[in-house]
Amino acid sequence: MPEHFADRLNLGLKALSMSRGRLASELGVDKSLVGRWASGSVRPSAYNLERLTHFLAEKRPGMTLLDWERGMGDFATLFGVEIAEPCVEAANSTLSGQLTDLVRNAIDSRVEAYEGFWRTTHASVFEPGRLCQQHGIIRREGGGELRFELGANDIRYGGSMFPVEGQLFAIASDSVRHVPSFLILNVVAMPRIALLDGLLIAASSSLRIPSAYAIIFERIGDLSGDREADDAHVATLMARPEFVEDDAVPAVVRSHLLRDFGPKAAEQGGEMMLTAPLTPRLAQIIALMNRPE
Repeated sequence: MPEHFADRLNLGLKALSMSRGRLASELGVDKSLVGRWASGSVRPSAYNLERLTHFLAEKRPGMTLLDWERGMGDFATLFGVEIAEPCVEAANSTLSGQLTDLVRNAIDSRVEAYEGFWRTTHASVFEPGRLCQQHGIIRREGGGELRFELGANDIRYGGSMFPVEGQLFAIASDSVRHVPSFLILNVVAMPRIALLDGLLIAASSSLRIPSAYAIIFERIGDLSGDREADDAHVATLMARPEFVEDDAVPAVVRSHLLRDFGPKAAEQGGEMMLTAPLTPRLAQIIALMNRPE
């Protein structure tokens, strides 16, 4: 999907004189989910995008998944609407002008190097001592923006990624608690980008207490170039359970993610604060990444 999917969805709803609530009812999803699609905070999963497209095709015969890739002007024409495309695109920047300029000037040019299927591992907020995993995809959208979607069981995370000078900065939201989270990841390339390691900051507990914890992204596969096939594959990956058994996670990964920090740890040469240093552990983790899926 292009980077302004929400613009196209909102235009289509207005052209059809349809409310978000009615669309939610027709698709059998929660109204708040459609609201997040329309606000741009979350993009539909491959499954929901297919259902949405089939529904709209009943109103605009001939519409296909490929039409989401159209420029805004062409998409408007599909719905019998004429717009001044440059004004619409300029008015819907998701970042302030100053921040947009900062990212544009510093962003890495080889964004395609991040595309692929990925698995994340991090500590559970709700069950201390246990680890969670989500599977998903990172890929470029129509405007060149990196988008990612991760999931497990019935939960989905998604957002934008900005590669800047050897790190990835990401903003995400989830489909259950509907709160934003932030990631700062170091890029580990040996010799290609195979591991992302850093910190996740979120208020995802039941009391929405801000928390920071370590997280890794492991590359588990490359995109095929066939978007529909990739969507089908990632849907299968995201159906896996979120919690993993202790023996399914190598000891070096557990020790990396559940490490001690604070005054006592610092006295013994450890970390005073939770940080994401590039340690020899990361090379060990990469060496284990060829284990069977």
